[in-house]
Amino acid sequence: MPFTLNHPEDYAISFVRRLLVATYLLAAGLLLIVAPWTTSWQHQNYFAARFPLVGIWMANEFVRGAVSGVGVITAFAGLRDLTSTIFASRSLER
Repeated sequence: MPFTLNHPEDYAISFVRRLLVATYLLAAGLLLIVAPWTTSWQHQNYFAARFPLVGIWMANEFVRGAVSGVGVITAFAGLRDLTSTIFASRSLER
């Protein structure tokens, strides 16, 4: 049986769920973009202090750039979901 939205409450729940997912993706993406370039990334990190090889690996600028790249992709996915959610709700109102 396919999933269908029959009641107005289902539309509201679906909208809120999509909005929360989009907000989460946007926030996680922004965190991944900024976090590798802060001092806490290497100096106050439990894993970097506990395992020296991990600390050396995390200090590599290519690794930091890769993490920031994943953050950019995640943030764009959040923006895409956010805009599609907003435009979908506007088309339902008409």
